Formats: sequence, structure tokens, C-alpha cells
Amino acid sequence: MEKKACTPQIRFKGFTDPWEQRKLGDFAIKRTAKNSTGEVTETFTNSAERGVVSQLEFFDHDITNSENMTGYMIVETDDFVYNPRISTIAPVGPINRCRIKRPGIMSPLYTVFRADETVDHLFLEHYFKTDSWHPYMYLEGNSGARSDRFSISDAIFFEMPIRCPSVREQERVAAILEHFDDLITLHQRKALIVYTSVDSALMTMSTSLFSSSRMT
Repeated sequence: MEKKACTPQIRFKGFTDPWEQRKLGDFAIKRTAKNSTGEVTETFTNSAERGVVSQLEFFDHDITNSENMTGYMIVETDDFVYNPRISTIAPVGPINRCRIKRPGIMSPLYTVFRADETVDHLFLEHYFKTDSWHPYMYLEGNSGARSDRFSISDAIFFEMPIRCPSVREQERVAAILEHFDDLITLHQRKALIVYTSVDSALMTMSTSLFSSSRMT
């Protein structure tokens, strides 16, 4: 199948090559390592609001049944985690990157995957903060038997199309979006009106970079 290319509406100076439409499975693989020895005891959760966090921080206590820990999946730094639980702010479930600098375990209901070096991890993290990948999920998946969970097979999930520029441009895009995120965090503590302004600018830039592209 011929790969599609696209050109964003806004670019950094010096970048002219079109963005290539790739499949998630072209550069990412599912992690399947289980905590079979029970060596890892800290449980992580993937929150739509806070990303990948320790259950100890999110719930103030660990809610995992210690008898089931050996069946949980091991999650490490820079792994990506898809949580199929849907919510108002994550209508198809959130995908977040693990930034915790220690291994943890997660329920096998989650899909854990790792990207290779052909994609900047920070770029991919910010991509999944947008809704650019939601139309594919709506088209190929469904809410399943449980109304609070989204259902999609691994095979279909890893067919997800993602538009990627060169790694160098990915790094530039990721850096500016991370800077905006840092500004939001800073100004959240100062004034809501500043936060709203910066957040609006971030969403506008993210949409322009990831969604509003001319296909060729």
C-alpha cells in the first residue's frame, strides 16, 4: 500500500519535507512481560487527567490484590499505556507515556507498548494528547459490552495511522508543545485567565500540527 504524505499548515523554518503517514505498528511493539516472579510490587494506573501515576499517589493507597500481581504487566520508563476506560475527557480512552523513573505493574486490561528510535517519544506523547487519533478509533472500535470501556483488537489498534515528520522536526514540535505545557503548569498557580489563554494557544497549535494537514 502506498504511504500517504501530508504538509502541515504551519512549519518551523528550515523544514519542507512532507510528513509521512505511518502505522503505529511500524515503529511500536506491544510489551508482554508479566510480573511472573512478583518482584515488582508498585502498581501504576493510567489516568486521563494525570497520566501514568502510582496508585499510591492516585488513590492514597494501593488497591491491587497482592495475589494477582504475578499476572500484571511490567511497565517501564517511556512505555506507552492505553487505558480502554472511557470518560468525558477521554472518549476512546487515554494513551499516556510513563515518565516514572522506576518499573511498576499494570492490569493486563491495559495495552502497553514501546516505540523505537524512529519516533521521538515526546512527540508521540503530545500526539496522543490531541484527538487526531480518535476518528480511527471510532471507525475501527466500539464501546463493547461494557459502556465504560472501549473495545478494539490489538491487530487493529496497531494499524492506527499517524503522521510523522523527520525525527529532527519531531523533536522541534515536541519541544515547543512541552514548553507550552510547562507554561500552563506554571500559570495554573498564578491566574486562571493566563492558563486559559495559553491552553487555547496550545490546542490551536496542536490541532494545526497534527490535524489540519494537506494530504498528497
